Amino acid sequence: MVRSRALGSDEEIAKRNAATDAGGETTFRIERSSLLAAYRLLLLSREIDAAALRLRRQGKAFFQMSSAGHEIVGIAASLTLRPGEAWVYPYYRDQALVLGLGVPTADILRQVMGKATDPASGGRTMPNHFSSPKLRIVSQSSPTGTQFLQAVGTAEAGRLIRRAGALRQGGRPDEVVYVSSGEGATSQGEFYEAVNAAILGELPVLFVIEDNEYAISVPVEEQTAGGSISRVLSGFEGLHIECVDGLDLASACRGLERAVAWSRSGRGPSLVHARVVRLAPHSDSDEDSAYRPERERSEVNARDPLPRLESLLGEAGIEASELESIRLSVVDEVRAAVDAVEKENDPSGSTAIVHVFDPSPAIKVETPAIEDGEPITLVDAIHRTLADEMERNALIVIFGEDVADVSRAAYLDEVRGKGGVFKVTAGLQRRFGSDRVFNTPLAEAAIVGRAVGMAVRGSRPVVEIQFLDFVWPAMNQIRSELALMRWRSNGSFECPVVIRIPSGGYLRGGSIYHSQSAEAIFCHTPGLRVVMPSNARDAAGLLRTALRSKDPVLFLEPKHLYRQAHARRPYPGSDYAVPFGRASTVRKGDDVTVVTYGSLVEKCRRAADVLASSGFECEILDLRSLVPYDWERIRMSIERTGRLVVVHEEPRSFGFGAEIAARAADELFEHLDAPVGRIGGSDAWVGYAPALEEAALPQVDDIVSLLEKTCRF
Repeated sequence: MVRSRALGSDEEIAKRNAATDAGGETTFRIERSSLLAAYRLLLLSREIDAAALRLRRQGKAFFQMSSAGHEIVGIAASLTLRPGEAWVYPYYRDQALVLGLGVPTADILRQVMGKATDPASGGRTMPNHFSSPKLRIVSQSSPTGTQFLQAVGTAEAGRLIRRAGALRQGGRPDEVVYVSSGEGATSQGEFYEAVNAAILGELPVLFVIEDNEYAISVPVEEQTAGGSISRVLSGFEGLHIECVDGLDLASACRGLERAVAWSRSGRGPSLVHARVVRLAPHSDSDEDSAYRPERERSEVNARDPLPRLESLLGEAGIEASELESIRLSVVDEVRAAVDAVEKENDPSGSTAIVHVFDPSPAIKVETPAIEDGEPITLVDAIHRTLADEMERNALIVIFGEDVADVSRAAYLDEVRGKGGVFKVTAGLQRRFGSDRVFNTPLAEAAIVGRAVGMAVRGSRPVVEIQFLDFVWPAMNQIRSELALMRWRSNGSFECPVVIRIPSGGYLRGGSIYHSQSAEAIFCHTPGLRVVMPSNARDAAGLLRTALRSKDPVLFLEPKHLYRQAHARRPYPGSDYAVPFGRASTVRKGDDVTVVTYGSLVEKCRRAADVLASSGFECEILDLRSLVPYDWERIRMSIERTGRLVVVHEEPRSFGFGAEIAARAADELFEHLDAPVGRIGGSDAWVGYAPALEEAALPQVDDIVSLLEKTCRF
């Protein structure tokens, strides 16, 4: 008898299943048609694996990953879920699942061969990265474990859509979200963040862990405490857990039906821990003989679920001739699909930059601003814009740490929340309700990951990261998921998320973890819009554009400017919007072009006043938008002034100014009458003591000195 390190023997699994059956019932019958469908799906997945390996050896494919040994769980799920109704975040060994849900054989082979006709990605992703908007199979990425949080967000958005009555989004009262992975991915912190969030929200998320006892070469006992993720999670109150034999169709179907029923009933998340087997190496680039003993490999082969399924079919009275007919039809189907797909076109290199951003931005022209009225702070401008847009769009939701007005529902009248650490969101929860404005656990990856899933589902999330210095746990979700979703899915999925982040220093006392700037890191991420206002009017206009954009937007808020008098402007109105990529001319001049943004705009203005006393007039351009930036306006100004100085708060080396300076030197060299000047923060950190902060950040005197040097060159 082969033992599973994770779940115990076959007998132990059977006992646990019997103990959790309603009324102690241990029998489970599967309809004849379902048995035949399961057999065909398993054979089809195996035949596709074999074809992919042949194509790889022929140089017609470039990577191959087998699903052999994992098929039964996916087949059981496809028999249990409602194809096209449940939202699915699959695992890269879930080939049988997606086939069962309706993904055509040819489409999987198109991805294997990297064809332009691949509907999942247009040749952009590796094989086994399944995707189908029609079937609600969400575009899959390679980083393991990122999908868990997204599944939680999709479940949250489904609930919001149902409560908002947005039937066009296809909301169902018993909608469930399916997310699966191997046991190795459960070592990721994001997995625990997702389980915690799903329990807290009582969300209909079905977590399926296909435990083959190996994460490439690392065995489960070196991955998971006690060797069993279901045991680890057994103390999580509110999580329904099923342990199943993932090599037995009846066991898998029984456990999945119970888990799905639990989540559909509104009782919260469920987890199915399925013991499976990996019959092939991790991928075609792996040699499992290097880490799997020969005896273990022979034991693994003995656990192949195919003979067990064939035995079950025989017990159901299905003739061998009928099974042979199915096998031959599968071989013919795959052979015909390979022949057809081989003739299809490969992607053109010219399409490599297509679908990085939405090709048709919602805001193309800056609308007129209301100029009269009492000037308001930048904080108030952001708050009013959020409120206006939430009134306009019932699918906008705001969440993050401390953003809510009420911290404990049990004390609605007595205990007030923060409304954001800078009070930007104060009052919004009381106005729009806890479904649309709510606090989250202190987990930045969870905040952004849930937002990705919500946006994919049709909601419009606005999330807050309290300080730029704390965004780094979310970088995998930002760079690998949020910014990449449109491109990797070949434009079939989009992620309109706005991430609000207070940024920068000039605060006194902010110190290392509350005063840094790092916008260039995000600007280097294709697919992510990056903006930074310098005043209340632009904050309102840029935020409104972000909230109506179909692209993800990083909205950086210079917290030094939140309540500064010089950043105040009248509220420009509920329709005012600033197109991305349009700079504003803060001051006109003919002697030098100053390109800047954020907190440095005012400091450059003050420096220009000083320089004017020496007879030099500076033209100051406030970029407002960093991705994209207004190169045309920069070019026109430099052609007139002949000089350029770039000023920003983040460190000078490798900072955003380096891009502007390099492009000016490359494209406008003949117009330059002086070297391009750059001022930025020091290549160190902003410290706590005022003297350390002042030394780390650009000051007015520093700008005056460089401007004068440039003008006199």
